Amino acid sequence: MTEQTAPSNWNLPNALTTLRIVAVPFFAWALLYDGGESVTSRVIAWAIFFVAMVTDKIDGDIARSRGLVTNFGKIADPIADKALTGMAFIGLSIVGDIWWWVTILVLLREWSVTILRLSVAKRVVIAAKDLGKLKTAVQALALGLLTLPLRLLDGVLGDIGMVVFYLAQGLLAVAVVLTLWSGWEFYRDLWKQRHELREPAAG
Repeated sequence: MTEQTAPSNWNLPNALTTLRIVAVPFFAWALLYDGGESVTSRVIAWAIFFVAMVTDKIDGDIARSRGLVTNFGKIADPIADKALTGMAFIGLSIVGDIWWWVTILVLLREWSVTILRLSVAKRVVIAAKDLGKLKTAVQALALGLLTLPLRLLDGVLGDIGMVVFYLAQGLLAVAVVLTLWSGWEFYRDLWKQRHELREPAAG
């Protein structure tokens, strides 16, 4: 029986993950340029965010379908995701489109779960649930919309922009609820699994 060779870290999914990490400072610069008051730079920021979110879906699908899941990818992928969405939350709070308490609450949940998931990965496996995937999708949609210069437009576009802005705020509220709920589920499942591992084997 031959041993399967571990996939190389030099593959397309990992390249896309690395690209997302590299894109974070460019996204931050575009979002915060001129205090977030530049329509053009906000659209550029949105384009960077959109492409990064699409590559997140693509690299995961490629890695699983082609057997290219690596230890580097397992660590770098969640870091890339949290770095990008974290920068979006912080940047949008700086320009006044998201309350700071929302950003702090979400980032505390996101990074604590990510760090714990990586630290116990060899002993306890907490699979991503549908609720977590829904949270990620709603969160990305809300952040993407809020990255757009919705409150900087004039005339009819300005009216439409304000409607979309408040719609995005509603989506963000849903995302925050899902973020906290899925975080509670993660800690609950982690506690259960660790408790089971500590129990002495029967017999």
